[in-house]
Amino acid sequence: MKLAILSATIGAACAFAPSSSNLVASSLRMSESEIGEPVTPDEIENVVTKPFVAPINGWVPDESLPCYGLPGAISPLGFFDPLGFTKDMELRGVKRFREAEIMHGRVAMMATVGYIIGESTPTIAYGMNVHHTIANNQIPEIPGTVIFPFFLAVNIAEAVRANIGWVEPGLGDVFTLRENYYPGDIRFDPLGLKPTDAKEFANMQTKELSNGRLAMLAAAGMCVQELVNGKGILENLGF
Repeated sequence: MKLAILSATIGAACAFAPSSSNLVASSLRMSESEIGEPVTPDEIENVVTKPFVAPINGWVPDESLPCYGLPGAISPLGFFDPLGFTKDMELRGVKRFREAEIMHGRVAMMATVGYIIGESTPTIAYGMNVHHTIANNQIPEIPGTVIFPFFLAVNIAEAVRANIGWVEPGLGDVFTLRENYYPGDIRFDPLGLKPTDAKEFANMQTKELSNGRLAMLAAAGMCVQELVNGKGILENLGF
């Protein structure tokens, strides 16, 4: 009787235990699926050395693209760099060039408006007389009490911009932008126009760059035109 009970107990236990042949077969199948194709040393090196870069305004630097994929290449010319300024340039150099381009573009857009407004409308320095000195010659005639607050405001704005986007002297290489700083994004958006979508932001950035590039050409043209004939912009057009 005891022998029968012991045999029944061992049989029940064996019913829930996997067979050794199934274990061996399963181990072989798992080993075959996990091994797969051998990994070459170059692939290992690429995986190890390629750093992770967090997106900034939806942009992730891609070294396979011109200017690491920054927006601004528009038709019909597309990416236009005939002199090769950005060829084989490292990321921080490209970001510094873009920072300079977009900031000069913004200044030029204000300058083109300033040429016309400053010459053709009532101003603080000249009062209601709209037939006053051309823009090229106005700064020497403006009193220091008027121009000093202007230069002070410019210096404060530049100090704030440098603090936001640039690495402090002594904490890194000179003239280096912060890694998490997007060129031109100084977080000044009082009207809330900055898109949250990456594609929309890139589209708006391209439009700003295009207008800034045009404004740089326009401001230079206005300056040269006044140097040539000494007439204001609207006066030269017959207004």
